[in-house]
Amino acid sequence: MLELLHIENIAVIESADISFRPGFNALTGETGAGKSIVIDAMSAVLGGRASRELIRTGADKAFVSAVFSQVPPTLPGLADNGVTPDEDGNLLLQREIGGDGKNVCRANGRPLTVTQLRQIGGELLNIHGQHDGQQLLDEEQHGAYLDRFGRMEAPLAAYRSAYDAMAAIRDQIRSLQMNEAEKARRMDSLRFQIDELERAELVPGEEEELNARRELLRNGEKYIAALSGADYCLSGDDNGAGAVSAIREAEEALRGIRTLSDELGELYKRLESIRCEVYDLAETIRDKRAEFAFSPAELDAAEARTDQLYRLKKKYGATVEDMIAYLEQCRSELDAMETADDTLILLNGKLKKAEAVVRAAGAELTQKRKAAAQALEQRIQSELRDLDMNKVRFAIEFTEKEPVWQTSWMSAYIQKDAFEKYALKTTDGELVALAAYEILENDVMVHITYIESQPESNPTIVGHSKRYQGIGRVLIAYGIKLSIDHGCGGTVTFEAKVPELAEHYVRDYGACPLPSFGGAPRYELSGEAAMNIFVTYLK
Repeated sequence: MLELLHIENIAVIESADISFRPGFNALTGETGAGKSIVIDAMSAVLGGRASRELIRTGADKAFVSAVFSQVPPTLPGLADNGVTPDEDGNLLLQREIGGDGKNVCRANGRPLTVTQLRQIGGELLNIHGQHDGQQLLDEEQHGAYLDRFGRMEAPLAAYRSAYDAMAAIRDQIRSLQMNEAEKARRMDSLRFQIDELERAELVPGEEEELNARRELLRNGEKYIAALSGADYCLSGDDNGAGAVSAIREAEEALRGIRTLSDELGELYKRLESIRCEVYDLAETIRDKRAEFAFSPAELDAAEARTDQLYRLKKKYGATVEDMIAYLEQCRSELDAMETADDTLILLNGKLKKAEAVVRAAGAELTQKRKAAAQALEQRIQSELRDLDMNKVRFAIEFTEKEPVWQTSWMSAYIQKDAFEKYALKTTDGELVALAAYEILENDVMVHITYIESQPESNPTIVGHSKRYQGIGRVLIAYGIKLSIDHGCGGTVTFEAKVPELAEHYVRDYGACPLPSFGGAPRYELSGEAAMNIFVTYLK
């Protein structure tokens, strides 16, 4: 519990010590007496927000400390930050607030950050204000309150894990579902890149060796001249002796007297050793000179290879190793695209299983929430009876959410920031249709989310007649406009979720079918057929 609160230079309080006792403690006083200041000081020492305006006028800094007793050493906030109570179970929290905005925080003398202090303080004390109860009216928080009461961490985590797994599979399917033209272009690009990199026959580490050899070839004449000069100095020629011969003559001069003293013997041995070393050195230089064959053709080849690697690096990676890694990436992507149909079949099978797991996890979570709701109802009713509020009834209701996909933007598959959304309304403001447009490299994908009075999709029929005509064409026409604006030539693609809608697209729009990759049938509208719809509705 909180035993002692010490305050220095907080607002109007110059210095104060407040002791607390077990049980109920009350702070009373007139308006302006400083009750709220005490709460602010208490919040500050627990890691709450504390601005420099809190410092008493004329003071350079403010200081607050709090002593807590009977603090368990296993408290999560303490263990996470390496803080322990003293042997008596006491914990001293301190916070100094400087006029320059800097804070110095400590727990039993150990320096802490404000964040660490807040974590520890949150485990020791809760401060509730007069408006906290208003949060109970926030419907968005009701589910969280029930989950905390019912300790739903495990089933909620299981549901979220299952949902994330399902969403990941959906993303994989979506990434493989591209129209045929886009797929063909991407595959052609990959094949070109693979062919270019394979013909280069890249070898790890070759760039370093190539640069060294090229530098040597560029300086071939200087290289040969230097080695020849060194060879002449060491070995000589027909016109004169070299260093090897001179050293051999010196050695022979000392041979006859080498036994006269140890010193002379040592000199002779040194000459002998030097002669051998210089001889070996001369042999090495001659070998280097002999093995080096300067060829202008080899230099040209090295320069050409260097230029080739430079051009490839500008496109595929900073090093040869990076380019080899990119080549493997392209091979994998091409293989995945070539087997996309089979992969999609497998993924759709996985998706059905994942959806079943999500439904099962959701059903279990709902069941446990309902059980927790009954327990919460009983607890609150019991508390109400203790407050002599016997006529008050508290109940938790579970209701199914109305489907929102038909008349809102909540559909999961269009929740991308990159999608351009279009709402079609009457002059009276009545919502007629919703569509989302995915701007691709060579076309625009039209996602019709909601459409009024179309018997081929989502009918809203008055009697036996449609309320509105031509809505689908308007949505497609707007997609054609976007396609033209983004340089895609007016080409649009879209899906047909039912056979009747597919027939409608072919018969009335002039659309051409595309491979569906295991999903809903896909259609492309381009050329004259697209221009006819565009001119009719938007031009």
